[in-house]
Amino acid sequence: MKAQGYLIFGLLFALLIAVFAVVNGNDVEFNYIFGTVKWPLVLIILGSAAFGGLTVGFFGILKVVQLRKKVRRLEHDLKKHETMQREVVLDKERGVEEQSQTPG
Repeated sequence: MKAQGYLIFGLLFALLIAVFAVVNGNDVEFNYIFGTVKWPLVLIILGSAAFGGLTVGFFGILKVVQLRKKVRRLEHDLKKHETMQREVVLDKERGVEEQSQTPG
């Protein structure tokens, strides 16, 4: 349900950006590092929004990959600790069995 809310919010935000871009359709001078061009403001607005969305998406994917890697490492550590714990329990059980088998 939460994902649907985010999707609806994203679609409404995209619609708002599109309406804003279409209303501002006149040509403007766009100055970038290597020069200047005249482009319609609608392209600059939509391009900026797309670039921002891709940037956020890239960092989101990067964070997911890092978290998955951490989860795998922690699962590996957990299995190692569980194995060690089982060995300790088995060693204790063997010690109790050995004590009960020795004539006393």
